[in-house]
Amino acid sequence: MDLRERQAPLKEGYRERPEDARISLSARGSETGEAVACSVDLGRLVQQAEAHGGVGGPGTGACSGDLLLGALAACAQITCQMVAAATGIETERIEAIAEGEIDLRGTLGIDREAPVGFESIRLRLEVEAPNATAEELEGLHARTERYCTVLQTLLEPPPIETSLVAI
Repeated sequence: MDLRERQAPLKEGYRERPEDARISLSARGSETGEAVACSVDLGRLVQQAEAHGGVGGPGTGACSGDLLLGALAACAQITCQMVAAATGIETERIEAIAEGEIDLRGTLGIDREAPVGFESIRLRLEVEAPNATAEELEGLHARTERYCTVLQTLLEPPPIETSLVAI
């Protein structure tokens, strides 16, 4: 696949009509019958999720923290692959690993000083590219960071509005 060829008409269209580049994504969580589980409809896929075992969930499926780290790993993985393809860096393997720590006392409300949410997140890119120079790999890393939508959203969070609609 020639990524530049595939993206060329998209880029040209977005230059001519910037409004076409603005998209909206959505996800809808719905009950599944248990307080510790839900389904998340992403429009093209329904993902099951459940509370982590550390907060009373069954611990057998993806929790919301797993899904957040999964979104980061997926975005970084695809971004790195696309950057490598677009810049002509031949790779034998690319793997994105996202890890993070949470203090469950915060989300359980048993320690008001404990944060609710991730305390730290690490993203590691493992790239096997035997013919790439150190400079090419540094550029791959920098561009992956720059163009990874989920990473940039976590680093520079947008305003988030919440609401409750009683029906």
